[in-house]
Amino acid sequence: MNPTMIAVEKVSKSFGGVRANHEVSISVPEGKITGLIGPNGSGKTTLFNSIVGYHPIDGGSIKFEGREISNLLVPQIARLGLLRTFQQTRIYGEMDCVKNMLISVPHRHTTLADMFRSYSAEQKEKAEALLEFVGLYQKRFLLSGDLSFGQQKLLEFAMALMNEPKVLLLDEPTAGINPTLINGLIDRLKRANEEFGITLFVIEHNMRVIMNLAEHIYCLAHGEMLAEGDPDEIQNDQRVIDAYLGAH
Repeated sequence: MNPTMIAVEKVSKSFGGVRANHEVSISVPEGKITGLIGPNGSGKTTLFNSIVGYHPIDGGSIKFEGREISNLLVPQIARLGLLRTFQQTRIYGEMDCVKNMLISVPHRHTTLADMFRSYSAEQKEKAEALLEFVGLYQKRFLLSGDLSFGQQKLLEFAMALMNEPKVLLLDEPTAGINPTLINGLIDRLKRANEEFGITLFVIEHNMRVIMNLAEHIYCLAHGEMLAEGDPDEIQNDQRVIDAYLGAH
């Protein structure tokens, strides 16, 4: 049995009078791809934000490699090796892809010029290798703002890989992507998991994608855990069908 990387235990989070998560418990094992599904407003993104430190939780516990992290700040959690991507990409549109890769690495310089001068040839080679990994090598010197939305998501994924995370949380990685790019993205996510040893925790609305990607899937509804299981169990769970797939 693989060690647990993320242990969410009875986590609750409310915004004013709105209950986003209520006593949610999830376990993300090392080296695996774990999925999180649920209808809009079910609390998936709130849970991700709580795990990486954007939202202080109201109750419960969040542990990373056995260490309580619910009291830590976002940069502290990131330094432990726990990162996330977002539904809307967070890239630097006026910079080319290589510079986006380099600027994603923590630095201590006060100006961009000093920062870019400080990077080693090895770091630049790594940036280009990861851009090749996600299929953007030929576009490495294009402004990232000129990429398609799907390509920007691939760039953001590569930027996260640049930091060598132990666990990467992906929030709807295929949303807004041209269907022709989705299979390539699924392949790259699986390869990152297998070749780089990165544990993945993925929110995804595309059922075909999550069933093809994750080994274990959790389903949230109205901020509470509705079901969990392997892809076959989730696809055939009547509660999930009713809440998520819209069957009546």
